[in-house]
Amino acid sequence: MNWSKLSDPEKWILTGIPVLFLAGSLLHFLYDLSGENLLAGLFSPVNESIWEHTKLVVLPVILWWTLYYFFRKDVKIIEKDRWFEGALGALVIAVLSIPALFYLYTGALGRDFLWADILILLLSLAFGQLLGLHLYRYGKGMHAETVLVIFAGILVLFAVFTFLPPKLPLFQDPVSGGYGKKI
Repeated sequence: MNWSKLSDPEKWILTGIPVLFLAGSLLHFLYDLSGENLLAGLFSPVNESIWEHTKLVVLPVILWWTLYYFFRKDVKIIEKDRWFEGALGALVIAVLSIPALFYLYTGALGRDFLWADILILLLSLAFGQLLGLHLYRYGKGMHAETVLVIFAGILVLFAVFTFLPPKLPLFQDPVSGGYGKKI
């Protein structure tokens, strides 16, 4: 991929990989650093469950794509429906990749490693951003308004599952054995 031949929006998508990785890494500590503030817990992990760790990509990816569009749409030519289709694809793949990669390697090795968990965050974001780039370039597009409603629904779902998670292994904190955060 020749960087100089990429459009500014395409460069933004790819620049998102390291920036989102840094944001997600910092977000990992937000809840504890905030003194376990419930508002911080809506957007950052409140425990060590795999589900809670998918929060490391949700808000950063949504903001990365959405804010760029709204701040740059008048300056750069961005096809709105393809942009938001790319955004949704990036988010879905990043979120799904975290548990898929975690359970793949821990199932194969019988244990988890911190370095592998960190690598999973980076790979998940890379997979998501690369799919988002592909959809932006070649997709037919999805109504931007529909994607924004889906984003809002995803944020609500994550908020609800912070406090009322299903009693499934994906949502269980391996440290405490508990689920979610008590209000």
